[in-house]
Amino acid sequence: MSDLSAAQKDKLVSDLRNVIHDAEELLKMTAGDVGEDAVALRDRLRMRLLHAKDSLHDLQISAIEKAKAAGHKADDYVHDHPWQSIGIAAGFGLLVGLLIGRR
Repeated sequence: MSDLSAAQKDKLVSDLRNVIHDAEELLKMTAGDVGEDAVALRDRLRMRLLHAKDSLHDLQISAIEKAKAAGHKADDYVHDHPWQSIGIAAGFGLLVGLLIGRR
């Protein structure tokens, strides 16, 4: 999800803010009597919620696909360069061991 463009992030944040604003408005309106304005607001809120859910679902699918691709690349690297992978893992383990030993 780090490759998510700034425009997509801004759009998602904007959508979520609109949903929150409308939800707050709806709660205030339904505290008293319910009229035509409340029905229109509920419809608008429902549509924005559906849009926000779709956007989040698309982002989730994208993130899953990118994570799978990164996993496949790491797996391919380890199979193509086993000794380098062992060296990197040993170095990382040594570094972690030194840091833990300092405590």
